[in-house]
Amino acid sequence: MDLPVWQALRSELRPLGLEIVTVALDTRGAAAAGPWIDQAKPEHPSLIDAAHSLDARLGITNVPMGVWIDEDGVLVRPPEPAFAPRAVGFGDMKLPDDAPARLKEMLAEAAKIRVQPEKYVAALRDWVHHGKQSRFALAPDEVVRRSQPRPFEASLAAANFEMGQHLHRSGEVDAARPFFREAHRLQPGNWTYKREAWSLVDPLQGPTEHYDSDWLADIRKIGAENYYPELEL
Repeated sequence: MDLPVWQALRSELRPLGLEIVTVALDTRGAAAAGPWIDQAKPEHPSLIDAAHSLDARLGITNVPMGVWIDEDGVLVRPPEPAFAPRAVGFGDMKLPDDAPARLKEMLAEAAKIRVQPEKYVAALRDWVHHGKQSRFALAPDEVVRRSQPRPFEASLAAANFEMGQHLHRSGEVDAARPFFREAHRLQPGNWTYKREAWSLVDPLQGPTEHYDSDWLADIRKIGAENYYPELEL
């Protein structure tokens, strides 16, 4: 998540009872995510999920995604794209002329990604102000309807990804990759699984001999406008 913009929103809504918790999903743990958190100096809880437990438990398949949990500990909105308004959008970001060509191509595709930060934050503010009476606080049956389905393949993908993580952390890098590939095959729509494995080989998530896919090829295959599901408010 973009910590500074969420920090600003938290400062606005914390007096009304909202707490924001950000969670970084990264197999490398604090070594990778810690410096970003330290640099942002967030005042809200900022956690690191090195095991990707939220993927399996809540159905997180991409980042940033958000869930809403009320004061009774009840999930009132399942995972969905969660963007806060930011001063600079994907399409406004500028790279130096000597930046790698692939990075420029990735930014061009990212600029096409459909996000709706104003709608999301307006809904969040409504919930904070009106609580259970907010039309954006979903009934339990609607939460279930909107939640990610958990077929057997998704569970098997989670098991393969966990094994890949275990082997990679143990230094068995080559042995880990078949399990990562199998997780990708079983749950191809889980971008957190794919991006994690790609990043462990190439920070730009580019094509390598180890995987049959990469970020740029896959997003072009599905269309950048389909990278996130449409926000259903």
